[in-house]
Amino acid sequence: MTTILTTQMPLLLLLLLALTTFHMTMSTNDHRLVRFNEKDEETLLIFKKGINDSYGKISTWSTEIDCCAWEGVHCDNITGRVTELDLGNHGLTGEINLSILQLEFLSYLDLSHNWFDVINIPATQHNITHASKSNLFYLDLSTYYYSTLQMDNLDWLSPLSSLKYLNLSFIDLHKVTNWLQAVNTLPSLLELQLSYCKLNNFIINPSIQYLNLSSLLTLDLSYNNFTSQLPNWFFNHTKDLTYLDLQWTNIHGEIPSSLLNLQNLRYLDLSSNQLQGSLPDGISQLPNIQHLCLYSNMLSGSNIPSTLGNLSYLNYLSIGHNNFSGEISENTFSKLSNLDFLELSSSNFVFQFNLDWVPPFQLSYLLLSNTNQGPNFPSWIYTQKSLQSLDLSSSGISLVYRNNFSSLIERISYYLDLSNNFLTGDISNLTLKGDQLYLSNNSFTGGLPNISPNAFGVDFSYNSFLSGSIPHSWKNSKDLISINLWNNKLSGKVLEHVSDWTQLWFLNLGENEFSGTIPIKMSQNLHVLILRANQFEGTIPTQLFNQPSLFYLDLAHNKLSGSMPECIYNFQDLSDSIVGSIELFTKGQEYHMEYADSIRKTIDLSANNLSGEVPLELFQLVQLQTLNLSHNNFIGTIPKTIGGMKNIESLDLSNNKLSGEIPQSMALLTFLEVLNLSCNNFHGKIPIGTQLQSFNASSYIGNPKLCGAPLNNCTTKEENHKSRGHEDGDSIRESLYLGMGVGFAAGFWGICGSLFLIRKWRHAYFRFVDGVGDKLYVTLMVKLNSFRRN
Repeated sequence: MTTILTTQMPLLLLLLLALTTFHMTMSTNDHRLVRFNEKDEETLLIFKKGINDSYGKISTWSTEIDCCAWEGVHCDNITGRVTELDLGNHGLTGEINLSILQLEFLSYLDLSHNWFDVINIPATQHNITHASKSNLFYLDLSTYYYSTLQMDNLDWLSPLSSLKYLNLSFIDLHKVTNWLQAVNTLPSLLELQLSYCKLNNFIINPSIQYLNLSSLLTLDLSYNNFTSQLPNWFFNHTKDLTYLDLQWTNIHGEIPSSLLNLQNLRYLDLSSNQLQGSLPDGISQLPNIQHLCLYSNMLSGSNIPSTLGNLSYLNYLSIGHNNFSGEISENTFSKLSNLDFLELSSSNFVFQFNLDWVPPFQLSYLLLSNTNQGPNFPSWIYTQKSLQSLDLSSSGISLVYRNNFSSLIERISYYLDLSNNFLTGDISNLTLKGDQLYLSNNSFTGGLPNISPNAFGVDFSYNSFLSGSIPHSWKNSKDLISINLWNNKLSGKVLEHVSDWTQLWFLNLGENEFSGTIPIKMSQNLHVLILRANQFEGTIPTQLFNQPSLFYLDLAHNKLSGSMPECIYNFQDLSDSIVGSIELFTKGQEYHMEYADSIRKTIDLSANNLSGEVPLELFQLVQLQTLNLSHNNFIGTIPKTIGGMKNIESLDLSNNKLSGEIPQSMALLTFLEVLNLSCNNFHGKIPIGTQLQSFNASSYIGNPKLCGAPLNNCTTKEENHKSRGHEDGDSIRESLYLGMGVGFAAGFWGICGSLFLIRKWRHAYFRFVDGVGDKLYVTLMVKLNSFRRN
């Protein structure tokens, strides 16, 4: 027997291996061996009917294929029932039919990050009772910021008693007044995401005796519009919360004391609201808090340092843009060894640090803009070896330890902002590794520093950089989006680099001494181009006016010459485009704007040597708001089509050689606030209209033959001359046409009438015609025979 068992052992092992392999095959290919449920398939196909699948992501959903093999569908290995539907980020549009929730064994449903525009809640969904227990524990219907998706009620949630995760972010719920009651029906809920839902109340129905949110761990209600105080009772029912985000919800009043009951809280964001009063002393008793953001409120008090200094787990602290005061010293941070992000910008704190202080932390992000740090650069910052972002803008700093300072700013890998200080020195030998570099409004000298190939935003405006042009290393920064070098003393032929910056949106080289010509090839993404007050010469390339995204063009005060190109002037309406700071010259004034948006559409070619007629197409730019062609040598007249520039606010054509009358259609420019037509050769009477008479005489002086309000009244002689000129012109045309008609009639009937009435003339005429015909025939035959012989 032992011998038999021993000899059969390999066979038994082979059989066991075969059974194991068979079982694994069943688990891996379950949809082939287990028949799918026809009811589940039918429910899925009903759901599919409302979907527009332009990318073909669910093209596999066909009755010819087992539904368990469809895109995004997952079934149970044993029962073959649908348990998961994952269609997140599939580019789907159309309708979400919530009949999909009738899948009996569905536990996971993700339809997030699509572009659905309708949610259909079937009547059967409203009528589902609690007796038919749902297995769904994960539901994500969140979409995008510009979504039009909305719901009128959340009553359909009540049967989903097993739900642990719910995300409806970016769905418009402003009509839902009972959202808290709906959430209250979900006793197992752990995470609730309702950001950007336009929620507007914290009201709860008095008939609900008990608010059951005790299971909730994560609550995100950010970017809503509650316009109310935070109810104190709310946090008595959410004691296990670890994550709470209420930023940008328009809440006001004081921070409720019940918030201090959240002993498990790790993440708290109340930023960008209207909270007032002081920070509760008990906040230092939140033992597990790691992320605390109170940025941009109206909070006040001087007890902040002692209050926050005990939060030893804190790694993110942002309390800037409030009314806090008091002294901050090394004692404030002595226990904050985990701190990674520190933001105290626009605050009234008094900073008192010993020169040799070394913090217990190593920061990645330090934001201290608009604080009183100067005149010395804070020495403790030199010890921060891991900084990725540093913002010390508007901090009154003028003195630095040169070697330490250079080493520090070369280490910054992402964001460096030292603008609006009093920093000096030559930094041309440095290579700045940050992606965003802002050194404007200082007194740096020498040449420009080298920048990282990854840089995409550079603002070195309002300095004294003077040595040469843009460094050759900038050529490698292919991702540059914004460059601002306004008001330095740079020179050279800078524009040879422009064709390499194919992503560029914003280029401001104004107020320098750059030279050369304007290149034909520029970024097709260019929104703003400012070359004002340099030494550029040559003609303006036609391609510049064909830029598909350009809305601000300033080439004023250069040496450009020649005529303007006749082409399609392509200034687009790009209302959402926002780029860097800009010096805006419009309405006769200079304005500094931190952001130039496409609302201000401008063409300024003033103070050059341009000549010829102004192309008619330029006066057909309906979206244009500022047009300045002054101080050139343009000739010709103003076309009547100028009346169609309905958005124009500032028009300056002064100091040219334009002539003719001012067209009556200019009286239609109702938004016009600044007009200058002075020093040209216009004549006649200024058209009568409220808009044109509202300007003073300086808008029209220097045109000796121009009259009418606000200039001197036209004399009777000028009025008669103008009227007579029109009448004489009309009379001459009428006489010419009349004379031509009479002459034609007299000549026609003089000849034809004579041939008709006098037989002798008629016979002579026909003999003449016959003779001419015979001569033509003989000549033609002679030529033809001569051609054949040759």
